[in-house]
Amino acid sequence: MTVDTLGLVLRVLVTAASIGEREGGKRVLKKTRRMGKAVWRVHTVWVDGGYEGNPFRIWVMEVCRWIVQVVLRPEQTRGFVLLKKRWVVERTFGWLMESRRLVRDYELLPQTSETLIYLAMIRLMVRRLA
Repeated sequence: MTVDTLGLVLRVLVTAASIGEREGGKRVLKKTRRMGKAVWRVHTVWVDGGYEGNPFRIWVMEVCRWIVQVVLRPEQTRGFVLLKKRWVVERTFGWLMESRRLVRDYELLPQTSETLIYLAMIRLMVRRLA
């Protein structure tokens, strides 16, 4: 899932569990890049430690023309630590978990799960506008 700095969903991609983080990240970033003018101001992508490594970083720079910054948890800390920019995605997951249908995965098709995530985000945004 890609979100903007406000935590609003840009693109969602649900894949099989056998797909690795980096491969899934590449797929969702390709979908995000295809949004065209809607993402023309994107220049930096913050990711967690699962996306660390030069091959992924180089791929994003060559294909998407974005800078990748890996946000790691400091090694000496214990318990909960608020990490720069990463909390935005975690907060979005929290918002989406208010939708009862998303708490458990009952869907047979990945596209159905993606659609339900978009619907939950639309519901959240409309509630905030009212």
